[in-house]
Formats: sequence, C-alpha cells, structure tokens
Amino acid sequence: MKKLAISLGTIVLLLAAIVLIRTLLYTAPSLPEVTLQTARMDTGEIDPQKVARHLSEAIRFRTISSQIQEADTQTHYEAFIRWLAETYPEVHRELAPQRLGKAPLPPYSLLFTWKGRQPALQPVLLSAHYDVVPVIPGTEEQWQQPPFSGRIDDSHIWGRGALDDKSAVIGLMEAATLLLAEGFQPERTIYLSLTSDEEVGGDHGTAAVVEKLQQDGVQLAWSLDEGSFLLRGFIPGIEETVASVNVAEKGYMTVDLVAHGRGGHSSMPPQETAVDILAHALVKLDESPFPGGLDGAGGQMFDAIAPHMPFGKKMLFANRWLFGGLIESALKAQPSTAAMLHTTVAPTMLSASVKDNVLPIQAVATINLRVHPRDSIEKIEQYIEAVVDDERVDVVVHRGQAASRVSSAEAQGFRDIVQSATATYGSLVVAPGLTVAGTDSRRYETVADNSYRFNPMVVTREDVHGFHGTNERISIDNMVKATNFYSLLISRAGKGEIHN
Repeated sequence: MKKLAISLGTIVLLLAAIVLIRTLLYTAPSLPEVTLQTARMDTGEIDPQKVARHLSEAIRFRTISSQIQEADTQTHYEAFIRWLAETYPEVHRELAPQRLGKAPLPPYSLLFTWKGRQPALQPVLLSAHYDVVPVIPGTEEQWQQPPFSGRIDDSHIWGRGALDDKSAVIGLMEAATLLLAEGFQPERTIYLSLTSDEEVGGDHGTAAVVEKLQQDGVQLAWSLDEGSFLLRGFIPGIEETVASVNVAEKGYMTVDLVAHGRGGHSSMPPQETAVDILAHALVKLDESPFPGGLDGAGGQMFDAIAPHMPFGKKMLFANRWLFGGLIESALKAQPSTAAMLHTTVAPTMLSASVKDNVLPIQAVATINLRVHPRDSIEKIEQYIEAVVDDERVDVVVHRGQAASRVSSAEAQGFRDIVQSATATYGSLVVAPGLTVAGTDSRRYETVADNSYRFNPMVVTREDVHGFHGTNERISIDNMVKATNFYSLLISRAGKGEIHN
C-alpha cells in the first residue's frame, strides 16, 4: 500500500512538473516587427474635428437598405453619393469611381480604382458599407442623441452607422485624401469598394462589384472588410487591447421545422397537438448542440490570446491535452465564446393556428443557424433530421450559405494589417479569429486569394450594445486612428512586395 501511495505521488508530481513547464514555455505566436518610421503618430495632419464632422454629416443620410425599394430612401442614397463626391473631390477625380448595381435597383455601390505603376502586381481591395439597419421601432426615446442626428459631443459622434459601418467609409476616404495630397502613387492597383446593401445580403450592390472584378479578370491578393475590432476589456484578465483580425466567417442557414398534427376544436385536444410535437423537436435540438471544439479559426484565436491570460487560465490552455474538456465547457457557457466553437442554432420565428380555439394542422418553427467552417450544409441537415428523429416533423431548408474559406494568417496581407494596426496603436495582442455574423467578404473571397475582416477602431463591452441596437456611437479618437491605420495600410499594400 505504501509503495502504491509513493507511486501515485510520483506520478502526480511528474504530471504537475509537466504542466508547470509547459505553462512557463507557453508563448504567443511571433508577430511581424513594426517598422516604426512608417507610423503616422503625428496626428497634426489629421484634423479630428474635420473627420468627426464628415462622419456626422454621413450619418444624417438615412441609407437604410431594408427600405431601399422606397422612393424616400432612394433619395437619401442619391444625396449621400452626391455628398461623398462634394466632400472628397480629389478622391473622385483621381480614382474615378464606377457606380455599380444589379437591376431592378439603381447602381448605388461605388468602386474606386487607384491604378498602380506595375499592372502585373496583384491588386488589393479595401471595403466598407454605407448602408445601415433601421432603428428598432419604439426605441427612439431610449437614444441619448437622436439616431440620425450625427450629434458630436466632446468625445463621440452619435448615430446609426457610427460603428457599422460609415466610420470605415469615412476613414477610407480621409486616408485616400491624405495620401493623394502627399502625391502617393501605389505600385500595385488598390481598389476601394463602398457598398450599399451589406445589411440585406449584398445581392445587388456587392454582387455587382464582384461581377465587375470578375469581368475585368481581377484576382486580388487580398481583401479587407469589416468583421471584428480592437477589443478592450472583453477577456477577463487581459489588460492589453486585442486586435482580432478575422480570417474566416460563419455561413448562414435558415431551416423550418414543420410539425404535423390533427386539427379540430381546442375544447377536445388530443394527447399531442402539432404544437406539442414541434416543442419536443425544439427541446431535442436544444439538448443536442452541434459538436464543436477548439480547432480551426476559433482555436487560432485562443492560441494567440491565452498566453496573455493570468497564470491559472494560461496553465489550462498550455495543457489542452489535459484540460481541454474543462476549457470547452467554460467557453460554451458564454454565448460570445460558444459561437466560436460550433454551429449555433437559434429558433427565431413560430407560427401555428389561425385562431385561439382552433387546433393547428401544422406548427412551424423557423431556425437560424450560423455555420461553422467545419460543417457543411448537407451535414447540418442530416444532423437535424437525426436529432429530431420524428416522422411527423419535416426539416425544410430555405437558405443555405456555407462558411467561408479560412484565409492565411501567414500571408503578406495579414502582416500588412498587423503592421498598420500596431504602428497606429502600439503594443497589441494580435489574434486571427472567426466572424460569427455575415459580411461582404463572403462575396469578395471569390475574387481574392485571402479575405480578412477587421475594423481599426477600439470597442468596449459598452460599445457593443450599439451594433444594430441603441445609442450607437464612436469616439473622435477612433476616427483619427482609423484614418491613420488606413493610410498606413494603403501605403504598405501599395508597395511592390510579392503577396503570398
């Protein structure tokens, strides 16, 4: 018995030593060295009030793409395009934008072409969208500032589109104006794409931009669009700002569960109605989430972040071979991190009887799924059917969009983005990540070797409530830094180095 206790103690000590050594040796992936002389940290050439005023003016145009069929909304679109030309005349003169769109809508998306000296070099594309979502009806009084006022206070610009995504539009235009004033001429061609319908899927504007590039035989080295931000205060124990440069995005899928039952009068209900059958099916799905784990883009992100965590959490990630199950359980407990691990399922719409005293013949639940790169549309449909396992319930797929490719975090484009961010903000924790919502990048990847998703502004937990919600705003300092970032990125990307 004594020998057994000694043996067990020895094993425990050995295991503890292995865990400790692995933790001490656990470091973040190496990052590109920052070329400090390229940093535009002298913001005297960037006028904060001017940049803020331009974003404020842009916010006042109600470019609500879900209402784009309405004449009043189209008036706002046309007015915004005119305002853009009047506000940034140098960019329009030198980069000669093309208006693009697909019938029956007018051409509202703009593709600017900054021709390079060496046509043989692969071009790059930077993109932002200027359409916005509507304000949730009945919430107008909850806004501290009117949602389309573009109000500027001592530190922020307020209004719909301030974060998503007119701030990026203005940042790109300000950066291009700054570089043109300096006489900058890129070696490779750079495209700036301002799209008009990202919030409703990009079927008209973004699709037309991609079709134009395809017609011209353009294959981009890389594209950059929205997706994530510089995250501050999101991860407990990490004081540094995390630059989440996302290398992939989830797909999108809409499924109806249609439960069939016998109709009749509600005074004589059967043991199971169509609603009961549907409810059981939904419970089964809730209790059987899609398999997932810390691999792929989600795993890359945590590999980059974990070495900066407090020692206890760092120890867990350094020894995933031992604590993997514990880590995944903790991550799955939080919606934001759970979404990184697997395909998510969200019932969003329910319908059944036409009257309160009539038993429905059918009960329908509409489910929105965000597809992880590891899963295919076919695999997901098969999984749902297997979990529900009820011949009285039909699984009807209405829309399926696979997840994007996973772009390289080793390619020159990723390095250019990282260099520009660190030169602008200083020391950062850089992490390749996964965008859990949809962006225009899913279309750009058809004409790009790599597609990245990143906005160069700092956001906090307080800020995220403004995305598609109430009190959307962005700081003036963020706008100055965004202008700095885009000017650096265009300068770096415009050089003649080979992208791979």
